[in-house]
Amino acid sequence: MARPRRDTRGIVDAPELLRRVRFRRREPAGPLRPYLEHYWLIDWDLPEPYASHVVPHPSVNVVFQRYGDGEGFGELSGIGQELATHKLEGIGRVCGVQFRPGGFRPFAPGPPVSRWTGRRLPLAEVFHDAAGTAEAVLGPAEEDARVAALDAFLLAHGPVADPQADLAMALAHRIRTDRTILRVADFARAEGLSVRTLQRLFAGYVGVSPKWVILRYRIHEAMERAALEADVDWAGLAAELGYSDQAHLVRDFTAKVGVPPTAYAS
Repeated sequence: MARPRRDTRGIVDAPELLRRVRFRRREPAGPLRPYLEHYWLIDWDLPEPYASHVVPHPSVNVVFQRYGDGEGFGELSGIGQELATHKLEGIGRVCGVQFRPGGFRPFAPGPPVSRWTGRRLPLAEVFHDAAGTAEAVLGPAEEDARVAALDAFLLAHGPVADPQADLAMALAHRIRTDRTILRVADFARAEGLSVRTLQRLFAGYVGVSPKWVILRYRIHEAMERAALEADVDWAGLAAELGYSDQAHLVRDFTAKVGVPPTAYAS
């Protein structure tokens, strides 16, 4: 599998965040790599509060967090459908697991992943033996020890082989990497599936619809282009991403990111 991504897609004003926190991505153990994007580790010591904003990926996350002298805790974070805002202040540490779209269910077989969409809940509600895991992950001073604790936690819970999960991951990856995929019906036909079968697969294993995934990756693409290109041809980009016109792209971008694309670019 590919090494952890180096891009900052989805992070609003990533350069400002990276100036304020220490952010790293780490590879999981070999048996986990087909199911995980990466581990993400953040530490901070801030003189004043800072709010970070993220347009979420179509991924489930397991997140271990500690703020100041407080007790560490773990959460399951289902796919966020709205702009996520995280307030950081003082001293803190977060160790997170980002699953590949479709990659979480082999660790929690049974419920459809859509059950967790839009929800954040204590990790013990999903993994009943999670007590003590937060301290094992957050406590070590050495980063390698934190990664090893994440590996140990996940390997204790699977993954359980599931061909449907493999299919969901492959299809979601295709949507991410193939910019010609713009319509669900065309995609389903190309994959030899009915639209309804594709929708059921994504609800059960990804947690959101294939249309939602297509739209979310469109916005991530537009965010990255706005951040990297000095003079974006918004009409041309709208057509490239499958929008009916520039106004449609502007409305969608503004709703998801919180500001119009030209303001974001500046």
